[in-house]
Amino acid sequence: MVLGMSLVLPTFGQQRPLVTERVTTVPEGEMRLDVGFEFLQQLRLPLSGLRGDLSRMGVVGLSIGVAPRVEVQIRGTLQNYLSIDEKHGGAIPLRLPTPQSTHDVGDFSLWTKIRLRATSGRWPALGLRFGVELPNSDQARGIGTNQTNVFAAVLAEKSWGALDLFGHIGLGILPAPMEPFTQNDVLLYGLAGVYRVSERVNLVAEANGWANTRGVAPLGTESRGQARIGLQIRTGRVWWDLAGVRGLTAIDPRSGIAFGVSYTIPVWKQ
Repeated sequence: MVLGMSLVLPTFGQQRPLVTERVTTVPEGEMRLDVGFEFLQQLRLPLSGLRGDLSRMGVVGLSIGVAPRVEVQIRGTLQNYLSIDEKHGGAIPLRLPTPQSTHDVGDFSLWTKIRLRATSGRWPALGLRFGVELPNSDQARGIGTNQTNVFAAVLAEKSWGALDLFGHIGLGILPAPMEPFTQNDVLLYGLAGVYRVSERVNLVAEANGWANTRGVAPLGTESRGQARIGLQIRTGRVWWDLAGVRGLTAIDPRSGIAFGVSYTIPVWKQ
């Protein structure tokens, strides 16, 4: 039974603007909606040979607590806009709207997160997260790879007073866009921290990405990573967030900014 659109306050389990997932799940019968914007400077896309500034409009996330320890998620970007500074090389034919810019829908992903155990004494909470990224993008627009990627990771989380540390390690299976019957099994990693300054303000930081496990990564499956540091701020019943972004590899954005909003809605009685 739908309870209506009355909001409840998110707790210390708030996610945005971090990408690293915590073990904490959305309570059963509740839904968290995240909406954000990102501006990333000097991003390189080796498959298309493009370099430029990427604006991610409508970075959305939907997380639903379907059981006491199970959460299902949808993640994606409604529209990506790339201001092109350079085109060098590239292995695929492109159909760009203009020589100076291109845009495309982002690839959406479907996830399941399971909390295996809560924190006990000195032992951290543990969980599993696995999902699939769908080929929604058009590779001819030069931004996405139009591939189906699969991910799985083990999650861990531990709190010490006002500080909450969490992270994951796992495996990503990325098909090589230009090499039939070839894939790159990349190492997923993430380490993040949230420090509760007050009931309304949290400091956040993370390093997140994946690492190539082959000598030379197939084109389109290169190592990727970002570091983020920022704030979560509650005003009334809504959480706002703001973070600076720094790429961890040569092809990742030189700098960037992310901001957004999150709120949680009860959708059915338990």
